[in-house]
Parts: sequence; structure tokens; C-alpha cells
Amino acid sequence: MTEKKKADRDKIFKGAKKLGFGLMRLPLLNPNDEASIDIEQTKKMVDIFLERGFTYFDTAWMYCGYASEGATKEILTDRYPRDRYTLATKLHSAYIKTEEDRDRIFEEQRRKTGVEYFDYYLLHDVGQDNYEKFTRLGCFRWLEDKKAQGLVKKIGFSCHDNADFLDRILTEHPEMEFVQLQINYLDWDSEGIQSRKCYETAVKHGRPVIVMEPVKGGTLADVPAEVEEILKAYHPDMSVPSWAVRFAAGLENVEMVLSGMSNVEQVLDNTGFMSDFQPLNEEEHEIIKKVVEKINENIAIPCTGCSYCTGGCPANIPIPKYFSLYNADRQETKSKGWRPQEEYYSRLTAVFGKASDCIACGQCEHVCPQHLPIISLLDQVAKYFE
Repeated sequence: MTEKKKADRDKIFKGAKKLGFGLMRLPLLNPNDEASIDIEQTKKMVDIFLERGFTYFDTAWMYCGYASEGATKEILTDRYPRDRYTLATKLHSAYIKTEEDRDRIFEEQRRKTGVEYFDYYLLHDVGQDNYEKFTRLGCFRWLEDKKAQGLVKKIGFSCHDNADFLDRILTEHPEMEFVQLQINYLDWDSEGIQSRKCYETAVKHGRPVIVMEPVKGGTLADVPAEVEEILKAYHPDMSVPSWAVRFAAGLENVEMVLSGMSNVEQVLDNTGFMSDFQPLNEEEHEIIKKVVEKINENIAIPCTGCSYCTGGCPANIPIPKYFSLYNADRQETKSKGWRPQEEYYSRLTAVFGKASDCIACGQCEHVCPQHLPIISLLDQVAKYFE
């Protein structure tokens, strides 16, 4: 990274602590109703967050059954002066069909949140399936115009896609000032999610990263008992999810780590260890490697990602990538609602063959060093994702 790019990056997040409050998994009055946000408990959470010196809040049009942006006004913007907080929200392609829709939603977001401008505004979940739509409707240029009008301070996008595609977006749109990526220690070397490769792509382009899913939607808080024992043996007083947040926050090019907090205890924990943030040391990184190995011992498909099976596949199926996504999804905590692996799978099928396209020629099974029954496993993956 050049000195100028580093200075620009540092200027964007100057003075900000590295923990952001994701307004996606707020406490509910009715667990069966996503929109029944417990406003009073969330106010307490917001108060603690701000009192401890944190300022960044992240919401979106569809969060909490479309109620998150409205709740933001009640819990935050009606209660605090504008210079006390930093607010980010997003535009998702699923809710726009015309250029007029962009402004209709943007103005509604300003009304719902009660702000004149947004500190950060993202094109939400840019992937190979919707990039053409964002481009056709001029959303990148539109976002630049919003910034020029003073209605947005910083512009960027979130992405659940592979590193090559991310590289394409950042190459074609150097005006984007930051990128939001899924990064956690379990997905770091995943061939399907490519956390490390995507992070390195952002570094190459000199763009700071905002991290989403650092605890993988609770998966890295609700770890197997033997994994918890390993972590507690080294840090008896540190929570299990703190390891995941510190892993992401310790990456040099990461400027903000979002945590979707659901109760006061989670806010107290996160703000506690992030108030005087210390990156993982060398010994802790070694422990994380052991933890990943332990978690992966229980994976559904023991594929090593060697890719011997993909050479010459008549259906052009990226077998290791699909197996990686299947494993990742099966490792998710059961209580989590939306999970991103299905989107990764869908976007890969826009470029490669689907798992269901397998013609059972057997070529892959003959060369697999792990002797996996790939044909039947692909059928399993197809039924799971398709």
C-alpha cells in the first residue's frame, strides 16, 4: 500500500474504535416476530456502547423484518446529537427496478432513521448475480452524486463473492472508498468463501475493510465443548466470541468489525475487550489454528481442496468450492436465521455448473486422493442448496 493510500485509509476512520454495532440481531419481544424489537433493552445497549466510546452503527433496509432503520431513530438518532454517532445503511438490488426506486428508498431511509445524511452508504451484497443490475441502473454513479450533494460522507459496498469478482469491482470502480467483507477465522482459508483472498484483494487495491460475520452469526460463540476448553485454558476470563472478534480486528487493513449484538451482556463483553484492543499474539494465533482443526474434524465432507477432481470435468463443476460451502453451512449455529453460503453457491452457479449438473461419469472419483464418493456427495449438495 502506498503512503498516500494509507493516509487516505487512515483519514476515513480517524479516531474510530474498531467495534461497530450491527443492528441486525436486536433483542425481540416475540422470538417469532423479527420486527418486534425490544426498544427499551436496545436503548440500554446503545447507551452502554456510546458511553464506552464506540460510535459506529450499521443498519439496512431489510434488517429485523424491515424494522431496524425505524428502530434506529427511536434508540439512537432521536436521543443523541448527530456528532455523537456514525451511521451506515445500504441499498439492496432486490428492492429497485427503476432509477426512481433508488431515490425513493434513499429518502425513505432518511425519514425512517431521522438523519439528514449518512456517514457510510453501501451498495448491499454486490455479487455476480446483481452487478449488472446495479450497473444498468447507474447505482455507482448515483452513489457518487449522493456524496457530492453531502447526503453521504463515504461510499462503498458489501460483497459475498469470490476474490476474482471482488478484484473486478474494485478495478472498475476505484471511486468506492471501502468494502465490507465476511471475515472470520473459520472462513479464513475456506475455498468457498475465500475470506483471506478477498481481504488480500482489498489490500491490493488500498481499500479499507469493514468486517461482517466475525463470529459467523454466533457459530464461533457456540463452539464444541473441547474447543471452548482450549480457549478457556489460555484465557479463563475471556469469552469465546472475543477470540473471533480480536482475530478480525487484528488484521492491519481492517478498520471496523461489526458485531450483531442481541443483549446487554454481549455489549458489555464486546466493549470490554475492545475498549483497549489488543490483537492476537503469536501464541494465540497458534491456538486459533488448533481450534480450526478441531472444528473441521467434524466437517461433513473431508475434502482437502486439492482440485484434482475439477480438471476436465465435463459439467465444469467447482467441486471443492461446493463442498467447502456445504461444510461451512453445516457448521453454522442452528439458531441463526439468514446464512450467506446459499448466496455464495448461487453466484458460483452463474459461472460454473451446478452440483445437480453432474453426469456421474466418475472421472473425479478416480483421481480423488481422499477417495471420496464425489458423485453421491454432489447429489447431497444439490439437494441441500438447490
